[in-house]
Amino acid sequence: MAHDMFDRLGTADAPRQLFANTPAQRVALARRQFFEEGVRPSGLIGEAVLQSWMRCTRTHADRQRIVPFDAVTPSRLHATLARNRELLEVARQELGQMEHALAGTDCRVILTDREGVIVHVTHQPAAAHQPVLRKTARVGVNISERIVGTTAPGIVASTGQACTVDGAEHYFDVLREMQCAAAPIRDVTGRLAGVLDLTVEARRFGFDAASMVSLYATTIENRLLQAQSRDHLILRFQASPTLLGTPLEALAGIAPDGTIAWLNNAGARLLGRLPEAADERDVECLLGHDLASLLRLGRRESAQPLRLASGLGVWVQAHLKGGADGVDFKHAVAMPGALPSMPIEHTADKAVTEACTITTAADNEQAPHTETLREHSRKLIEETLVAHGGNVSQAARQLNVSRGTLYRRMRGWRESEGLAAD
Repeated sequence: MAHDMFDRLGTADAPRQLFANTPAQRVALARRQFFEEGVRPSGLIGEAVLQSWMRCTRTHADRQRIVPFDAVTPSRLHATLARNRELLEVARQELGQMEHALAGTDCRVILTDREGVIVHVTHQPAAAHQPVLRKTARVGVNISERIVGTTAPGIVASTGQACTVDGAEHYFDVLREMQCAAAPIRDVTGRLAGVLDLTVEARRFGFDAASMVSLYATTIENRLLQAQSRDHLILRFQASPTLLGTPLEALAGIAPDGTIAWLNNAGARLLGRLPEAADERDVECLLGHDLASLLRLGRRESAQPLRLASGLGVWVQAHLKGGADGVDFKHAVAMPGALPSMPIEHTADKAVTEACTITTAADNEQAPHTETLREHSRKLIEETLVAHGGNVSQAARQLNVSRGTLYRRMRGWRESEGLAAD
C-alpha cells in the first residue's frame, strides 16, 4: 500500500486549500495529503522534511507506535566516546557557552556523532511537561532517522545540510510537541564529524535557534579543522580584517606539497569549491601565491593584505603547525636563501633540486651568476618535464619542489620570451 502511495506522490495534484494560514494548519494539511491521500504536499512543508517522511515510510510503518529511545550498549558507547574524543574536546568551550546562554530556557544542547548517537547533552533535569526529553536527552541514545524518524539531527546526519523540524513535522506522533534545529560539523576530509542540535519540548524556541546553532557549529568545525591539521600551514583570511578570529573567517589548510588540503565553508565561498583531483589543488593556481610567499606571512603577527588570483583583496594571517612526525615545509618549497636540508650527493635528482633551490635564492637575493644558474635550472626542469611526459606533478616530486614553484618558473620563462619578442 505504501508503494502504491509513493507511485502517486508527485503525480496527483494537491487539492486547493484556502484556510491553511498558520504553520500548524499547513503541517496538518501536509500530513493528511501525504499519509492519507498519497499526495505530495508541495509548498506546505520544507523539502528536507518531505524527503525524510518518504525515507521513514520505508522503515517505519506505524507512526503511532511508542519509540523506545534506548541507549546503545555500554561497549558501543565506550567506543563511540573514544572515537569522538577530539570532537568533544574542541567543542567543550562552545557547548559551555551555549548552555550558559540558554540556561533560562527549557532548551537542550545536544551533540551527536556522525551516526546519530548522543555524545553530549545539557545536564538539566527534564520538567514534568517534558516527558520525551526525559527519555531522549541522555548520552548514548541513538536519535538517528532510522531509529526515531524525522528530527532535525536525523535529517542533518542523513543529508549533511542544516535544518529545523517543527512540531508535527516530526514523523512519529510521540514527537509532535518537539522543536529542534540542527547543523553539521565536518572534518578535514569533508566528511560529517557530528551534528549540533537545539531541542525544546512543549514550547517554542522564542529566538532564532537555526542561526544560533549554525553559528556555534561553524565555530566548532573551525576548531576541529585546525586541531586535525597537525602538518599544515593554516591560513586565516577575509575581505575585512575585523572578521579574522570570528566564525565568519575563511580558513585553508596548506599541505607541505603546496596543495590546499581543505577549506572551510567561508573559504570555499571566497575561493570556490576545491577540485576533486588533488593535483588540481595547487596553492599558487588557486590563491595566486606560491608556498614560500605564504610561509613568509607566518613571520608576521598582524594580518597582511594579499591579492588573490581572482583579483579579490583579502587580509591574511598564517600559522604553521608542527606535526609530531617532523614534517618540514623546507623540503617542500625552495626557501629564499636556504638549501634543502639533505646530503649533497652527485645524483641527477639531487642536482636538479639543488639547482632549483639555488636559482630561487639567486632570484630573491640577486646573487652573482644568476643568469648561469637560471639557464641551468631551466634545462634541468625541462628535461625532467620531458621525462615525465609533461606531467608537472610528477616532475615536481622528482625535483623535490612544489608545483607552484614550477608553474612560477614556466610563467617567468614565457613572460621573458614575450618581452624579448617585443
